[in-house]
Amino acid sequence: MFAENLLKEGDIMLEKIPSQEEMTSLIGETLFEAWKGLCERIEEKYDMDRQWNSGGKRWKYEYKYRRGGKTLCALYAKEDCFGFMVILGQAERETFERERQNYSPEVQKVYDESTTYHDGKWIMFMIKDQSLFDDMMQLLKIKRKPNKK
Repeated sequence: MFAENLLKEGDIMLEKIPSQEEMTSLIGETLFEAWKGLCERIEEKYDMDRQWNSGGKRWKYEYKYRRGGKTLCALYAKEDCFGFMVILGQAERETFERERQNYSPEVQKVYDESTTYHDGKWIMFMIKDQSLFDDMMQLLKIKRKPNKK
C-alpha cells in the first residue's frame, strides 16, 4: 500500500510516497488504524491499481483505487482528518435510492447532502472510526462488483 505510485495524466506526482510513520503523524494513530482497515477491506474484495497523488487544495494526499481507467474510490488525508470518496453515476444513484433503507442514517444523510455534478454524485465521508465500513463496502458493490473471491 505504501510502495506504489501509479499515475495517470493530470495527477500531480508525489516525489515520495508517505511512510506509515508519516501517515500516523499526519492523521493520528486511531485514524491511521481505520485507514489501514478500510484499505484491507477494499483490497480483500478488489484487485485494483492504486496510486498516490497530491490531495489538491483541501487535502495533503489522495490514495486512489482504479482499474481500466475508472476510479472505484479514493481516500484522502490531511492533518487529523481522513476522508473516503465515492462518485455514483445516474444508474448507481438509482440503485442506492432503491436500497437506501439498507444503509445507516448517517450514510443516507451524507448522500442526501452531497453535490451532484455532470459526472455523478460526489459523496465524501469524514471517517472517525470503522463504524461505516460495511456501508462503504456496499456502496463500492454498487459501483463495481468485487473481482476477488
